[in-house]
Amino acid sequence: MLTVLLVEDSKFLRAAREQMLKKAGYLVVTAVDGIKALAVARESRPDLIVLDMMLPKLDGPSVLRP
Repeated sequence: MLTVLLVEDSKFLRAAREQMLKKAGYLVVTAVDGIKALAVARESRPDLIVLDMMLPKLDGPSVLRP
């Protein structure tokens, strides 16, 4: 099963997208900010990351920087 890291600070959008991805057959892990996203990505090694660009603590573009 493929793993998707869903990074979204909106509780409503996160729940809706998580449900959609799970129905499509993906294992979903989530994060609510950029700092948590980096930690979860290192730990879970997801196959795909769905990343919100406007996040608290560390925004999406900063998460993408090497």
